[in-house]
Amino acid sequence: MTDQSLKLFDTTLRDGSQSENISFSVDDKIHIACKLDDFGIHYIEGGWPGSNPKDMVFFKKVKKESFKQARIVAFGSTKHARNPVEKDPNIKALLEAETPAVSIFGKAWIYHVEQALRVTRKQNLDMIRESVAYLKKHGR
Repeated sequence: MTDQSLKLFDTTLRDGSQSENISFSVDDKIHIACKLDDFGIHYIEGGWPGSNPKDMVFFKKVKKESFKQARIVAFGSTKHARNPVEKDPNIKALLEAETPAVSIFGKAWIYHVEQALRVTRKQNLDMIRESVAYLKKHGR
């Protein structure tokens, strides 16, 4: 029999702030991250550094905290179809956040691939593959 463990990944600081009338300050987010670490959360998604300056400030300030076990995670999208991965602003922002891990999303629904992104299925998979490979190459 093998030992199995469960890792907890919390999205409160990003997804929780998308609720109506919720707006965390940078200090709020740091306080919440410290509490989540106290609760034993393994991964804390801190926000989307490519979407707003406040999240980038959070990532710079939270590095000064000493967490018992939590790892802060930057959230973002795959590279844009027209950008080389090394020049993509979203990918660059993920690396500039200097978190030990990142969480990225790509499109899975074919309708979104073809209508929202306006790329082929192969191009979409290439965007995902290139983004993951580039981030992995840079230690994320």
